[in-house]
Amino acid sequence: MTMKPKAEKYRIRKPAATADLTSQAETAVSASPQTETGAEIPDKQRIVQGQTNQQQSVPNDPILDAIRQEGLNARQLRTARRVAEKHGLPFASDFEAVKVLRDRGIDPFQRNNLMDMVTTKQDGKISLPQKITPSQVPAEISKETDMSPAERRALEVSQIQKDLGRRRRRNIFFLTLRLIAFILLPTFIAGYYYVFVASPMYSTKSSFQIIKSGGSSGGGAGGLRGMLAGTGFATTTEAIAVQTFLISKTAMIRLDEDAGFKQHFSAPNIDPIHQLEPNATNESAFKVYKKRLKIGFDPKEGMVNMEGITADPQTGVEFSNALITYGEEVVDGLSARSKENQVADAKKALDEAMEERRLAQESLIDLQSSTMLDPEAYAGSLRGQISSLEQQIVEKKIELDSLLDNLRPNKSRVDGVRSDIDRLNSARIEIEEKMQAPLKSGMTLAQLLARIQMAH
Repeated sequence: MTMKPKAEKYRIRKPAATADLTSQAETAVSASPQTETGAEIPDKQRIVQGQTNQQQSVPNDPILDAIRQEGLNARQLRTARRVAEKHGLPFASDFEAVKVLRDRGIDPFQRNNLMDMVTTKQDGKISLPQKITPSQVPAEISKETDMSPAERRALEVSQIQKDLGRRRRRNIFFLTLRLIAFILLPTFIAGYYYVFVASPMYSTKSSFQIIKSGGSSGGGAGGLRGMLAGTGFATTTEAIAVQTFLISKTAMIRLDEDAGFKQHFSAPNIDPIHQLEPNATNESAFKVYKKRLKIGFDPKEGMVNMEGITADPQTGVEFSNALITYGEEVVDGLSARSKENQVADAKKALDEAMEERRLAQESLIDLQSSTMLDPEAYAGSLRGQISSLEQQIVEKKIELDSLLDNLRPNKSRVDGVRSDIDRLNSARIEIEEKMQAPLKSGMTLAQLLARIQMAH
């Protein structure tokens, strides 16, 4: 980022007389008078000659005094000096040059042709320049006009220093006014108030913790409460509810009815800033209540911190006890409502379970009456028969294997054992088909047993 340089600007105020003198001095110094031989005079000699000319023009001459009063400017004087030098007329100062030219009948300020030597006359009189209205430039150049550049520079520096000093004094003056208006005066007012007007106020601090009895609402929330039991997070909801109630207008109105909140802050010993009107409204009293009561909850420790400011420490203790009592009632109300909700939910769940049990029993009765009295016993007998047949089949297979182990087994006995195994297998298959065959109700025995188990 490139920033443009900024230079300070100073408004230097030059008096009109000083400015005119400086311009005249510059004009006088810038002129380059020549000697009689035509050579230019050096700067130092010009300054000395100017001073000499001024000193020589001091003698009192009425004609010269009249010329000085005409208010001729520096340019006119330079012109008269050049014309007098051109005509070779002797003169000691610029004003004498004007006088000598007028005595010879030459107008030193004629613009048509300065080289013209002929003088014009009107009515037998020499035409001389008319009197010029005096300008603001001083008629007589004082010694201060012919000053050197160093002196002029010193004069300008002194003017700048004076202007800077004036600005600095002005800035210091306004800075002093701001310090008085915004620092000293408020400090004086606050000090006077706290020393002579303010009444003493007392702060009553109290802390309490909300502890709930065992029991949870069940479900996922109950499991989470069980995990957070014993920590400050377990009672965060109740603490926030208590804090919200204690800073409400309802708590203020109840505190006023029980402990006289408005009456305490309307006492005459309280300063006018903290004092309530005798018949203050609830809105104005609630503003004071919010300023004087500060409540905060610390979730790390599970503590509710409360601070009350009153004009009397005993009254502050009474207000704190009353507010803590209100907080206990809020927590009790929340607990009672939670318990009521839990009991209502339990009753509803019990009623639903009883209704489901009744419906299951009715379904079981319908199933038993539609097929057989005890399907489970019937299925058990079939399973027993299948198990018995499978056991006999295993025994017959063992007997067959023992007969086949002989080198020359008895063919009739081997055929008889094989026939027994086939009959046993046929009986087992028949019983299994019987178990899978549909009953009168259209369900198989396995489906019937499943329905009965679901009904239980």
